[in-house]
Amino acid sequence: MTDTNDTPETPETPETPETPEIDLAEALLAKDQEIAELKDRVMRALADVENTRRRLERDKAEAIQYAVTGFARDMLAVADNLRRAVAALPAEGFDQVRTGIEATERELHAIFGRQNIGRIEITSGEPLDPNRHQAMIEVPSDFDAGTVVAELASGWTIRDRLLRPAMVSVARAGD
Repeated sequence: MTDTNDTPETPETPETPETPEIDLAEALLAKDQEIAELKDRVMRALADVENTRRRLERDKAEAIQYAVTGFARDMLAVADNLRRAVAALPAEGFDQVRTGIEATERELHAIFGRQNIGRIEITSGEPLDPNRHQAMIEVPSDFDAGTVVAELASGWTIRDRLLRPAMVSVARAGD
């Protein structure tokens, strides 16, 4: 009987373990990358917070400036009615009534001025501007087609925004 363990034992070649310095360097490099990523995320979050803060401040300032917009739109009807009342009075008589209505209208316009609400000035013959005018009717005219012929109702702005476009009649094409 032969022994199966007759073969001489060969020493196994030891695998070369990675040196601890290389593992440490790789770990430090990975941590540096992780720190850089976290730092980037924190910086982006801070920038988002700052942008949100600025936007909210801007929105707040805008809300304060334009807070009277709804009320001002409602008051435009009062201004229109005061103008109509003066126009409806007969030329003779009612002088005291006319004076009272005109004084009320002047006071209303003064209040509008203090709130930065201004009337849009319209001149006949100017081109129709859809940012300031609303064409209500087309009329035969000597003006070029699409130009303003007459103002039907005043237009108003609040600061730099349109509160109500001026309602105008425009020249018809082909007349």
